[in-house]
Amino acid sequence: MDVEVRSEVAGTVTRVQVSVGQDIAVGGSVVHVEAMKMDIPVSSPIAGLVREIRVAEGDPVAENQVVAIVGDDT
Repeated sequence: MDVEVRSEVAGTVTRVQVSVGQDIAVGGSVVHVEAMKMDIPVSSPIAGLVREIRVAEGDPVAENQVVAIVGDDT
């Protein structure tokens, strides 16, 4: 089952930490978002395989925006 990874804050993507096809652990950082001069990691809620990345460094993101899709391969 695929799971949407969503940003908890509005801001700007400062780093994309993963690539498509990469394995990620529960709580692994997917991207970092700068909001109010703070660098906030957006973490994967499940362990699995990164299927899509929907943002790039420098992109603005809205609160609750999907930044990536992770599949648990089940």
